Amino acid sequence: MEEYIEPLEELIDQFRRLSGIGRKTAVRLAFSVVNYTDEQAEEFASAVLRAKKEIGTCPVCQNLSVAGQKCPVCSDPGRDRSTICVVEDSRTVMSMERVREYKGVYHVLHGVLSPSNGVTPDMLRIGELLSRLDDGTVKEVIIATNPTVDGETTAMYISRLLRDRNVKVSRLAYGIPVGGDLEYADEITLFRALEGRTEMMS
Repeated sequence: MEEYIEPLEELIDQFRRLSGIGRKTAVRLAFSVVNYTDEQAEEFASAVLRAKKEIGTCPVCQNLSVAGQKCPVCSDPGRDRSTICVVEDSRTVMSMERVREYKGVYHVLHGVLSPSNGVTPDMLRIGELLSRLDDGTVKEVIIATNPTVDGETTAMYISRLLRDRNVKVSRLAYGIPVGGDLEYADEITLFRALEGRTEMMS
């Protein structure tokens, strides 16, 4: 026997499919939606559908953007295109931008290498990163994957790929614990990490 009536259970199950959402949180979210007015519920559903339809990836850096358009960073003529900061996901770009000290551009991998989970290099946006180095504009690649086992594996893999390229490859000097996520780091910690980055030796 289900704990809640079928339509509510279905809504709870949908929320549980979201990353980081457990059953208790899913139940709270579902009850919140059920208590919406019809107008609020329609606005909520419309926002989900619009986001799914209109959000794509930047053709340059692979960050989230309006479908078919460059992201705000790549569209900014004042950014330093000689430096690329490689990150796991778009949430990290937002965290880095809050520092307001980094003036370069980004490249979003959309994940990290994870042999145990079947994530291989061809499943990430590594090929697009290599293509950005072909015209000689890029002088430094800062690898800013999270300090996890998979993040470190990805950083080493990319550094090896760039070994024969005429670019400096550096890694953020982290002021956060191993196993932590950049998404949750404060602005000061991220700023110090940028300032203290070190060149990677392959």
